[in-house]
Amino acid sequence: MGRISGHSVNQGPVERRGPDTGDTQKILRRPRIVENPPRRCQSLPVQRFLDWAGTILYGFVFGAILLFYDVALRLASLLGIKAVERVAVSLQTTLVASYRVLGASLTASISPKVREGESYIIVSNHQSMFDIPLFAWAFPRNNGKYITKKQLGQWIPAVSTNLKLGNHPLIDRHDTDSALHLIADLGERVARGEVSAVIFPEGTRARAGQMKRFRPAGLKMLLEHAPDAKIVPCCLDNLWKLMRHGFRPIPFGVKLRFWVGDPIERAPGEDIEALSAQIEGQIRAHLDRWRAEPDA
Repeated sequence: MGRISGHSVNQGPVERRGPDTGDTQKILRRPRIVENPPRRCQSLPVQRFLDWAGTILYGFVFGAILLFYDVALRLASLLGIKAVERVAVSLQTTLVASYRVLGASLTASISPKVREGESYIIVSNHQSMFDIPLFAWAFPRNNGKYITKKQLGQWIPAVSTNLKLGNHPLIDRHDTDSALHLIADLGERVARGEVSAVIFPEGTRARAGQMKRFRPAGLKMLLEHAPDAKIVPCCLDNLWKLMRHGFRPIPFGVKLRFWVGDPIERAPGEDIEALSAQIEGQIRAHLDRWRAEPDA
C-alpha cells in the first residue's frame, strides 16, 4: 500500500498490493510514501490551532504550486501535447504530496492488475476537489482525461490551463446533447488507445460523504463508445472532511483512503445498464466496508 504522511516521504518504489492475494509489486515510477500518521491532539484548542496553522500554510503552498505549474504548462504546450501531459502528472503528484502540510495520511490500495500505458475507463465516487490529483498519482502512465464542468476550464491557474491544453472534455451541464457528444468523443479516444477516461457518475461532489446514486447517461455513453476498454472501479473516502468547513479551516490530520480495484473485463453483447449498476454496487460496497470498520 502507498501511504502519505504529514511527516515523511522517502524517494523510492511504491508498493502495490492486491486486495485479496496480498501479492506486492514494486513500481519505480513515483515516490514511496511511508506510513507515519499524525498524532491525535488531546485538546480542542491545540486541534484548532493546528487546523488554522495548516490551512494558512497550505494556502501559500497551494497557490505557489498552481502559479508555478501554470507557467510550466504554458511552456510545455510549445513542445506539444505529450509535454503538457507529463507536466500535468507532475502537477497532480505534487498536489498529492502537498496534503502533508495538512497533516493528512493517505492509505492507498492499488490493484497490481492495473497496467501502465493501457487505456481504461476509470470510475469513482467523488467527494471534494482533493480527489482529482489522486488519479494522476495512481495512474501516471495511463493518460487520464477528466470529464468535468466547463467552469473549471475558465479561471483557475494550472487547473484550467491543464484542462484546456490537455484536451479534457469540458461539459455544459445545462446542454445534455453537447455533453454527451463530448463524452462519446472521449470514448472513441479511449477505444483507439490514446487516453483513459476518468468519470464521476454521481455528477457532483458528495459534500457530506454520502455516496449519491449514479447518473448513468455519461458512463453508458463511454461504455458504448469504448466497448473493449476495461473498467477500473475506484473508491475514496474522508476527502470530504477536508472541505467540511470550506477553507475555514481545513481540519488537520484527516485519514484519507483510496482504493483502485481490479480492471473489469468487457464482453460482447454485454448489458450496459447491468454493467453500470455492477460498477456502482462494487464502489458502494467497498465504501460501506470501510465505514463498518471500528476506526472508520
